[in-house]
Amino acid sequence: MASLSRSLLLVAAVAAACQPIAVTQAPPTPKFVVVLDAAHGGDDLGARLGDQSEKDYTLALSVKLRSLLVARGISVVTTRESGADVDADRRAEIANRANAAACLNLHAAYVNSKSGPAVHLFISSLPPAADARFAPWKTAQSAWIERSTELAGLLNSALTHAGITVTLGQTALPAIDSMACPAVAIEVAPQHQTVAQDAAGADDAGFEAQVAEALAAALVEWRAEGGQTGGQFGEVRP
Repeated sequence: MASLSRSLLLVAAVAAACQPIAVTQAPPTPKFVVVLDAAHGGDDLGARLGDQSEKDYTLALSVKLRSLLVARGISVVTTRESGADVDADRRAEIANRANAAACLNLHAAYVNSKSGPAVHLFISSLPPAADARFAPWKTAQSAWIERSTELAGLLNSALTHAGITVTLGQTALPAIDSMACPAVAIEVAPQHQTVAQDAAGADDAGFEAQVAEALAAALVEWRAEGGQTGGQFGEVRP
């Protein structure tokens, strides 16, 4: 009997040892995604920049900035990859579905030749709202004004540190107003050249590269500071 008891105890011990052990896993870290929204497209050419349209300039800037961000380990979603038109609601939908930590709405326009090149940063002019849940589609950004202001401040610091003149403001932009994430409109304003100075000269390309590097540096810092992701798409009602 003693031998049988020992055998039963041994079997029970082996069975207990083979039981699966419950492992508590930490929740996955939210993915840090940046949305690049190149303004204009299709028949909407935007402003003229020498022999280039704004829609082409912003697309080129989006491609350049995406390359810099991906090289730094940041996931990027773009609202357009070609010259095709994308309406404002579709741009916002892309950003909201991506649960973006930041969205940059890219624009461009020449400045007066006496002013020098600059970058203009705009956040939405919507009044701030406290609750992001079930926000109306057209005013979703109202719940993100504070975060968008913080993002604009970080972009401003990086651009200024790079020696670029920056102005800050607020404006109404349908695409941004419907975004449930930190969002800033960026207007790159290269200096208008005279014909003699060559409107398509290297200075514009150099300024564009300088701006892209500064924006990439700011977004790396935004990620390091815990840049908050946006709201889930399902929480915004069209």
